[in-house]
Amino acid sequence: MTEKSSYTIDVQVETRFVPDQSKPGDNRYVFAYTITLRNAGDVPARLLTRHWMITDANGKVDEVRGDGVVGEQPWIRPGDAFEYTSGAVLETSVGTMGGSYQMLADDGTEFDAPIPTFTLSIPRTLH
Repeated sequence: MTEKSSYTIDVQVETRFVPDQSKPGDNRYVFAYTITLRNAGDVPARLLTRHWMITDANGKVDEVRGDGVVGEQPWIRPGDAFEYTSGAVLETSVGTMGGSYQMLADDGTEFDAPIPTFTLSIPRTLH
């Protein structure tokens, strides 16, 4: 039996291709992703920074670090969730993203909330 940590942020991701902002002829593929962060621990925590590894089908990797998400550093109580939508631009029709959020619990504990790697793909590209 696995015991959940006091410092647990569950991360769920939904993605979609944005055709009206994409230009496949120019190797520009725009994707939107909606992230839901749910505090599954028992201590409130603030999202301080993010770290992304974005990889396209050519193997090109972009590493992105920054403060907060969409201009916010949300504070999330146990049982509560924070949702935001952002985007990524790739040079290929398929890619992946993954990384982590760096969190600070109200008791002063710093911890990482892993972002499971997910796929960005135009519709009907992957089976």
